[in-house]
Amino acid sequence: MPASILDQVTLGYQLVWNRLRQRCAVQLFVRPQCAPSVDIPHLLGTVDALWSEQAPSLLLSPQSPQLLNDLLDQAPAGSVHIEVNQAWLHSAATAQRVHHAHQRGLQLVWRGEPGQRPNVAVSPCFARTMVNLTADEALAGLRVSLRKHQQAHQESPGTGSGARSPVLAGQIYESVASRVLVEHCLDQQAAWGVAGWPTEDVLHGYRHQRLQPGQQAIIHLVEAIDADESTEQIEQALAEEPLLAYRFLRYANSAGLGLRTEIESLRHGLMVLGHALVKSWLLEQLPQASSDLNLQPIRSAMTLRAQLMAQLLDAGEGDELRRELYLCGLLSQIDLILGEPLPAALQRLPLSGRVNQALLSQSGPYAPYLALATALESSDTPAIQALCEAHGLASGEVNRVLLRTLCTAPLHAARGLLLV
Repeated sequence: MPASILDQVTLGYQLVWNRLRQRCAVQLFVRPQCAPSVDIPHLLGTVDALWSEQAPSLLLSPQSPQLLNDLLDQAPAGSVHIEVNQAWLHSAATAQRVHHAHQRGLQLVWRGEPGQRPNVAVSPCFARTMVNLTADEALAGLRVSLRKHQQAHQESPGTGSGARSPVLAGQIYESVASRVLVEHCLDQQAAWGVAGWPTEDVLHGYRHQRLQPGQQAIIHLVEAIDADESTEQIEQALAEEPLLAYRFLRYANSAGLGLRTEIESLRHGLMVLGHALVKSWLLEQLPQASSDLNLQPIRSAMTLRAQLMAQLLDAGEGDELRRELYLCGLLSQIDLILGEPLPAALQRLPLSGRVNQALLSQSGPYAPYLALATALESSDTPAIQALCEAHGLASGEVNRVLLRTLCTAPLHAARGLLLV
């Protein structure tokens, strides 16, 4: 299969999280670069070849009316889910295509602006809706959430109906700005997923206390050491918990250990300290570890950025450089979870000049990878394409790396946009 089709589009992404705070879908923004239309069968075939069966569901979000129309006309039943933006449904021709695509068995997802909903003429054509709540709707949802919490703490909960929540079961909610509203959507109203995550508001709840590494990550690492797994496997598990990885590097370089060499990587630290000492250190972290599921999407997104940066490096480069680039991505948002400025957080670690340049001054050889990995976490495909061109990165290869990296979601994540 020719690979040139990925050179003709620019991709970006947004993650969708389910009730377990796992990635259950990836919203993939697609924009044609030059020609208004692309070879749809070739594009879908290439994406399907790169997308593993264990990965989350894939939702294609075309960024032009022509691309949407081509997908509606040519995508086969059983392929990826396709977003239909309400802004383009005002065209009678597009609305007719939606009906025909639905009759052909295509799985469609409606998406609109705050306050919009699909009209009754086309709503049966959509498997799901992606809703953006207005400020008033969000407030109504918060009020219902508060009332449910109050009733749950009463010995004899009231039976009054009160106002109904605007959040409906089985749908996707986007741009949810608060932790309480996310919990209302996923835990109380059984929404199928939340697109994006209120990182700032979740972390704001920890502003008066020290954030702790995830309990499950520590337990998994201790079990891996007990099972005598390889250093590579333990390193990979440690690298999936940003705060724990940061603390490990600080511990490995602490004066108390009295090591004669600086530890600049997780692998080096594991080899120098040995598994027994690492296990003892992990067990010391366990009593204070966090079990807050709302932190998991934040950790996962940070890890995904690091994975993407490492994979963007040329295949011929060595593993040490790839590990260093991964660490650069992993630490790029460590200031958020530490609640302190990034320079203060990084000065405690003996990082390489390349990593410090990228993180502190957006310069040096790693800066293009960090800028691109950050831009890819959005729908701003013109900015993504501009970065590729500015840094001489082939957009087709960037797209290929992105698709492969997005397939690394946990194997136990929910599958299928039609699952409730």
